[in-house]
Amino acid sequence: MEFPRTLRLTALILVIFSSLSTVSFAGQSADGDRKILVKTSPIYPTLARSMNIRGVVKLEAVVLPNGVVKSVEVKGGHPLLTQSAVTAVGHWKFEPASHETRELIQIEFVPQ
Repeated sequence: MEFPRTLRLTALILVIFSSLSTVSFAGQSADGDRKILVKTSPIYPTLARSMNIRGVVKLEAVVLPNGVVKSVEVKGGHPLLTQSAVTAVGHWKFEPASHETRELIQIEFVPQ
């Protein structure tokens, strides 16, 4: 089955605009400053982008001594943005530490 030309063009435009969205990070530790070694960017949700939803998602990540994220809890943010932020932070890797820490993280979503 071949898709109509207008549908293919629309899909291409959506892909181009999705790559123009901005997501920024601000990290602050509740227990101490642990450097982030691997940072996965969240995917800007298509519905949120189409509705021009922007905002900051505030998270608290529990990080094991080996730097692996144990859990992520949402502390605030638009419901259409939070799951993407939680998923991304769950893949982050922090520098090793002598004990488990809680890291406060803010991710800003800005559609363009």
